[in-house]
Amino acid sequence: AFIKTNLLYIGDGTSDHLPQFSLKSGANGTASNGDGAVQDARTGNTVNAITGATRSASTSPLAWGPYSVSWDGKTGATTPVLVPDGTYKVWVEMAWNDNPDLHDFINTGYSFTKGAAIFTTYPPNEGPLSAISLTWTPSALSIDSVYKTKIAIYPNPSRGIFNVGYNDIPVSKIEVINVLGQVVKSFKIDASKLETSISIDLSGNANGLYIINVSTNETSSNYKLVLDK
Repeated sequence: AFIKTNLLYIGDGTSDHLPQFSLKSGANGTASNGDGAVQDARTGNTVNAITGATRSASTSPLAWGPYSVSWDGKTGATTPVLVPDGTYKVWVEMAWNDNPDLHDFINTGYSFTKGAAIFTTYPPNEGPLSAISLTWTPSALSIDSVYKTKIAIYPNPSRGIFNVGYNDIPVSKIEVINVLGQVVKSFKIDASKLETSISIDLSGNANGLYIINVSTNETSSNYKLVLDK
């Protein structure tokens, strides 16, 4: 099976904003510069595509900053329909001007499996694309239930230093909370670095029970840790 899931940045009258994709997607309205591109990519045959203005070195977000795109497994129709399980691709097409006389582009696809199990892949770097991760989490599995099988807290009990392993989970923050509800440690995690664990030192804290809160941008889950120095 094949489906287009795209983050689109298409501008009117430019030569560096995905003109080939806009044509292939069947979008309407010809750009004013006559290069065959279209003005409105949203009219094309895309699924839940996101469009936006041109990014540059001075915009927020930056042109070469991180991108995060999600897809719910459904078509982009007025009444969305869940597509069948199978192998799908996320296509990334980028075009940019190095200078007025030099243009570069990337047009590449990354396969993933939509199914009953969680699936994660880390495609290799290509051009300006780096630290890529692609995860399918089936709706039948809540993020919390996935956590229970993917998150590891060890050693537990701990004598001071312990590890939180979160392989295949896009963790954004980890907090250590004492029995009074106070956050004694807090760590922001950069998912783009593809780290799979973090070591935390509680040797300066009192013995007892602690709650380890592991969060993504969507939800969170709690785990118990016993500190026994």
